[in-house]
Amino acid sequence: MEQSRRKFLRYSACGLTAAAMVSSLDKLGLVNAMVQQPEVAADYKALVCIFLYGGTDANNMIVPLDSEYNSYMSVRGLSGNPGTGAGLGIPQSILLPINPASGRQFGMHPNLSPEVANVGQAKGLLDVWNQGKLAVLCNYGSLVQPITRAQYQANIGHPYQLFSHSDQQIQQQTIVADGVGQTGWAGRLADKTGALNGSVVLPMSISVAGTSLFATGTLARQLSISAAPTTFSNLLVLNWNGTAATSPGTANSTYRQLLGFDLDSLLVKGASDTTNQALTADAVLNQPDPVVGVFPNTSLGNQLKQVAKLIKIKDTLGMKRQIFFCSLGAFDTHTSQTGQNPASPNNGGTNSGAQGSLLAQLSQAMRAFYDEMVAQGVSNNVTTFTLSDFSRTLQPSGTGTTTVGTDHAWGSHAFIMGGAVVGSTFYGAYPTLALGGPNDTDNRGRWIPTTSLDQYAATLAAWYGLAPSDVPTVFPNLSKFSPTNLGFLG
Repeated sequence: MEQSRRKFLRYSACGLTAAAMVSSLDKLGLVNAMVQQPEVAADYKALVCIFLYGGTDANNMIVPLDSEYNSYMSVRGLSGNPGTGAGLGIPQSILLPINPASGRQFGMHPNLSPEVANVGQAKGLLDVWNQGKLAVLCNYGSLVQPITRAQYQANIGHPYQLFSHSDQQIQQQTIVADGVGQTGWAGRLADKTGALNGSVVLPMSISVAGTSLFATGTLARQLSISAAPTTFSNLLVLNWNGTAATSPGTANSTYRQLLGFDLDSLLVKGASDTTNQALTADAVLNQPDPVVGVFPNTSLGNQLKQVAKLIKIKDTLGMKRQIFFCSLGAFDTHTSQTGQNPASPNNGGTNSGAQGSLLAQLSQAMRAFYDEMVAQGVSNNVTTFTLSDFSRTLQPSGTGTTTVGTDHAWGSHAFIMGGAVVGSTFYGAYPTLALGGPNDTDNRGRWIPTTSLDQYAATLAAWYGLAPSDVPTVFPNLSKFSPTNLGFLG
């Protein structure tokens, strides 16, 4: 084969863990046969995760417009004007006012709907909010247990390696807050809900952002594919120099026959099963691309476009449940977080700064995806949500428009979008924006989460179809928190 083994595994196999887990599959086969399996789902549901790598600054994503705005601005200073202090705060006049049903008035960062201040820009999320299909989860984070400021300062209940990018990214994907998790919560969810799909060719979990821990289960495999503009016919291409009789793409070829040898060896069987599944997936996806609507030609736009195409052929594939993983990076804004014009959709010069540019990409890609789900008639069946390492300090780091940024913090805000979302409101509790206040860890504006990631993920999983009896396996720490369902999905 011309294609290297490394590339073959990356683009076709469903993760190296597949071979390693065959032992578990074989040993559990008899047990699974004895246990009554759930029926194949009659409906379709999909979860679409967008991971914001680097830790996005939630304090500038959602800003209070009541009297607490003054507290926010007194710490952050006016963006683009270092003479006012740090120069990180968003001017009140350009924030996008929203009135959540939960109370108070807030403002979205202007680039969460850049079309408001920029004629001709693709739309963002404000209309989706106004339609009641977008919700905000406030001050959530990785937690070992509910924790107060006094407990934090007494070193009680700290998550493992708090404020570390790599560790917090792992915790967001595994919901193991007191150590290093080995499986993702979506992977464990797929383990327990796989039977809802019945017998299908593709795995339940598909990543368009590289192989993810998020979708790695004990038994469930994931498929990692390229984002658009890569076409379906080029997703899992294997080139063969030999004759058709020996090609892996030919049924009953010598190559295919070799995959049936030595299956009494668990490692060989695992490798053969993984290769067989990749070849089968290649055959299924080797078809013309379905037509979908217009998406931004950005990293996240192309990822969500590929997800939209896969959802459009769900009936052809026989899929009833799917989990997708996308990502957007560069949110680690220690410097140049904002600029002299935070409402500009593009970074550089006197424009919005690094975070503003990323939020424009996020909002426009999410909006294009939401509109496509409406067009496909499946908006009630697809829920999109964000995760991120953590938020960032309310207190800026550095001074001046070109250097000011923020440092690593803790509690963050998340967006949940879809036709089933009970939106136009906030869930959880918005933090008190005061250095040294009740939510602050150390007088820098690192908010102690008041809602756990466990509660957030479990609410998504319950809507997806996780049986109550399986909740302790997928979310072993959930019982420490109340309520266990946040209610943002109808």
